[in-house]
Amino acid sequence: MTAIEIGRLLRAGTTGFVVGCRVSQLDAPTFGGLVRAPLGGGQQVYGLIHDIHIDEDGIVRQLVTADQVDENVIADNRVNRNVPVEISVITVGNVHNGQIKHLLPPRPPLSLDVIYQCSSEEMRAFTGTGRFGYFRHLLRSKDAPIGEMIAAHVEQASQAHKEVGDKKWAQAAMGELITLLRDDYHTLMSVLGALSDAIEFEGGV
Repeated sequence: MTAIEIGRLLRAGTTGFVVGCRVSQLDAPTFGGLVRAPLGGGQQVYGLIHDIHIDEDGIVRQLVTADQVDENVIADNRVNRNVPVEISVITVGNVHNGQIKHLLPPRPPLSLDVIYQCSSEEMRAFTGTGRFGYFRHLLRSKDAPIGEMIAAHVEQASQAHKEVGDKKWAQAAMGELITLLRDDYHTLMSVLGALSDAIEFEGGV
């Protein structure tokens, strides 16, 4: 399967990174989606998308105040111009010596490194390793809408697991989230509420 490139790295730290892309590339990355950045030597950094931000530029500011905007002008602005799009990612794990770990990587990816969308197979491999250790990276995020992000991710990961007949992954993920958030009622209710809107669990949430 051909890897889908979603953009190149703008800036990065140990706990997260920001990807730049064109509007025409926005069909691939989705909120809550799992992405990866190769570090070389067989190493990979994995992250979860928690925000997609489209900045304005001078032309857009002028166009939005116009009475009518021709569709060709809109298409030209989106396709031909470098409309600034930023995708913010929370680092959730890495691959080292062929082993997936839900730990922060030894170093972040570098500027202009290519970032790829993870395939269903990669999603299953990452989310099926260990006991949801990467959830702790998501739950400690201060800037992300935690409930909505986790719900979007669980929905996508659950679908990937169902493709190979595994219908229990989402239930196990929910059980782990309840355990992790047992002392944080507000966040737990936010997560469970978003999950109930995103996917159907056997027997309910």
